[in-house]
Amino acid sequence: MGDRTETLEFQAEARQLLQLMVHSIYSNKDIFLRELISNASDALDKLRLESLIDKDLDVDTSDLHIELDVDPEQRTLTVRDNGIGMSRDEVVNLIGTIARSGTAELLRKLKESQDAAASRELIGQFGVGFYATFMVADKVTLVTRRAGQSEGTRWESAGEGTYVIEPVDDVPQGTSVTVHLKPEDSEDRLHDYAAEPTIREIVKRYSDFIAWPIRMGTDDETQTLNSMKALWARSRDEVDEAEYHEFYKHVSHDWADPLEIIHMRAEGMFEYEALLFIPSHAPFDLFLREGRRGVQLYVKRVFIMDDCDALMPNYLRFVKGVVDAHDLSLNISREILQQDRQIQVVRRRLVKKVLSTVKDLMTIHPERYRTFWNEFGRAVKEGLIEDPDNQELLLDLVSVASTHDPDQPTTLRQYVERMKEGQKDIYYMTGESRSMIEKSPHMEAFHTKGYEVLLLTDPVDEVWVERIAQFDGKPLQSIAKGQVDLDGADDATPEREQQRNDFTPLLTWLTGKLSDQVKEVRLSSRLTTSPACVVGDTYDMTPTLEKMYRAMGQDVPPVKRILELNPTHPLVTGLRQAHEGGADEKTLAETAELLYGMALLAEGGELSDPARFTRLLADRLARTL
Repeated sequence: MGDRTETLEFQAEARQLLQLMVHSIYSNKDIFLRELISNASDALDKLRLESLIDKDLDVDTSDLHIELDVDPEQRTLTVRDNGIGMSRDEVVNLIGTIARSGTAELLRKLKESQDAAASRELIGQFGVGFYATFMVADKVTLVTRRAGQSEGTRWESAGEGTYVIEPVDDVPQGTSVTVHLKPEDSEDRLHDYAAEPTIREIVKRYSDFIAWPIRMGTDDETQTLNSMKALWARSRDEVDEAEYHEFYKHVSHDWADPLEIIHMRAEGMFEYEALLFIPSHAPFDLFLREGRRGVQLYVKRVFIMDDCDALMPNYLRFVKGVVDAHDLSLNISREILQQDRQIQVVRRRLVKKVLSTVKDLMTIHPERYRTFWNEFGRAVKEGLIEDPDNQELLLDLVSVASTHDPDQPTTLRQYVERMKEGQKDIYYMTGESRSMIEKSPHMEAFHTKGYEVLLLTDPVDEVWVERIAQFDGKPLQSIAKGQVDLDGADDATPEREQQRNDFTPLLTWLTGKLSDQVKEVRLSSRLTTSPACVVGDTYDMTPTLEKMYRAMGQDVPPVKRILELNPTHPLVTGLRQAHEGGADEKTLAETAELLYGMALLAEGGELSDPARFTRLLADRLARTL
């Protein structure tokens, strides 16, 4: 079969990741064994599940286990399982490629990071799994045969950009990974992973809870190294923090400890146990369409499926852990789960528990809450759109930037407590960045009169503020939409009435002249220094939301907005006087066009004809010299 041996190159991102592992600055290299054992455990879970689903699959599941073999003389450590195994194509796809978009960007950040702690944190944002072996290995050999197939596959690499792959006969079902260890005296003074006591200690520390026996020894004396006790089935006082942390790393393939642990048990009509974790940082694929969710479903200790979307809503996709239901069928499908009434009850309880846990963090551990919101707030805000049942609880969790404090975000509850006497609305503005919003003409009167404004810069903010009418009985009001008058009753004074009458002819003329661009021109009470601004009608779609829909391929009609003028600005008063004095129509029209263009640019909008705007502006400036 030698003529079918191939030497292939790793995908570019995989090659970079290998180099990072080979030259790793990560101090705890013991975790390579945890990763190999975790992969072996997954393979055993998948075999048992497949044997339940496919009755024609000819496999022996009577003694599923993981076996460790240490050879001190050859300096090798082998991890074997008799699980599902892999076909040749699966080996190439799972090991030769990192088949997840976004990894390249993370690798770029890793290479640029000069800080060892930051690099470790970035490494932990994706489960490197198998690649971790190259922290301790000169060479890695993998031999595997997929259950139900006759031919096996041998894979080998020194982690230097290429690997060798070939078919092999007489391979037992499952996967065997042999790590050819670096010399003992190599830099970093590695632990001796060719010594049995070291291996026993690592397994006990990191993999004691694995549900399958992990064995080591000879035929005469084989020891099982792990207790195999399901953590979620034990009471909380029987499990210490370190065990929880290691189990989290097993289910998440994260390298960092979790931010919060949720251990719950339900008894009665429908019994289940749940052990959930809130990570301490966002996974790199949190906002990728193909990103994975983190909750695994077991039935009576038997693994059924990972990435179980029936148990956790999309906006909580970062939650990791296990739910073990006692009363479901072992061959239940995803489609049946979506309709199962009991599963829907479990889902509601899990969501309530996760959200109430985060709410408790706000008061008990505010620093941890801030970490949570910084990492996951953008995803959680999706729940304001997707989950009306928990809208009030979610609104209590929202934390956003505001003009109150440039360094600290605020909750909606804190905003309401600080509202000025007589203030009826919660004011906000959406935009691409904080600096763009703060410099917007719409903010001028709010700055002058000391009203706090929420500064919403996440794309999802554009959507949820349209759906949420109020918080705590206070309407949410965009300062860039509708009529905003901070003077209240003063609006009806004779002076204001006279001002409106004075400007009516100009406003009527401008509305007609700019009819292709705007639906109305009116006076503004939100401007103090700028001549004009563009605002939306109360129920109109914002320009940013328009762009978002178009980017998603949805055809939305363009929305005409309203041009508001500052009646005290010299440019506006001069335009009014020129209009009343019968000035040249062309000059007036060009001034109107420039005024609208400036208002559009001031809010970060785009001109429909930038070249014409520039030409008009240059001509006007030339006349002033």
